[in-house]
Amino acid sequence: MKSKVLATATEMFLNFGFKSVTMDDIAQKMCISKKTIYSHYCNKRKLVEEATFGLFDTICTGIDDINNAKFNPIEELYQIKKLMLASLNDEKSSPIFQLEKYYPKIHKTLMERKFEVMQSCVSENLQRGIDEGYFRKDIDISLITRIYFKGVTGIKDPVIFPVETYEVAYVLENYLDYHVRGIATEKGVQTLDQTKIKYNS
Repeated sequence: MKSKVLATATEMFLNFGFKSVTMDDIAQKMCISKKTIYSHYCNKRKLVEEATFGLFDTICTGIDDINNAKFNPIEELYQIKKLMLASLNDEKSSPIFQLEKYYPKIHKTLMERKFEVMQSCVSENLQRGIDEGYFRKDIDISLITRIYFKGVTGIKDPVIFPVETYEVAYVLENYLDYHVRGIATEKGVQTLDQTKIKYNS
């Protein structure tokens, strides 16, 4: 039952936001009593925490699988984008910003873990891109990694990019294009154009 509660809560948090969803909502959705939920999770904060890091661990596992598949560096970025969008349901309610506002300690820990994982993943992607001729040799890997992290997390800000006007998938697609073109060689640009056709057709 505990795993079912977590799965249902995670789905609802992503669709409606961490603040918006109550324990009553989860109980009603599952047709169980709220007491049953509290027998597994002492409070909503604990449920939010497990949902947040459970989802993060799932995404990390997916990224590891993508890395092991040995796509070229540009297609690898598109595979990770596809994974993120599928896992986060396009974040239509911008739950990450509800998390930041109402559960700041959880959000802080999440961002630290995200940066740690992304720093490793993106750095490896950039270095391999340089080695294989997709990215320019003169780029500063450490700097670009940080710029990429701030960009990917920043485009989900509902104040700057209101979801009514900018769908997350659309903004992320354009940001990825912006990122790759800024560091790509001629070979990289050609591969980017081919990859966009493959993933957007």
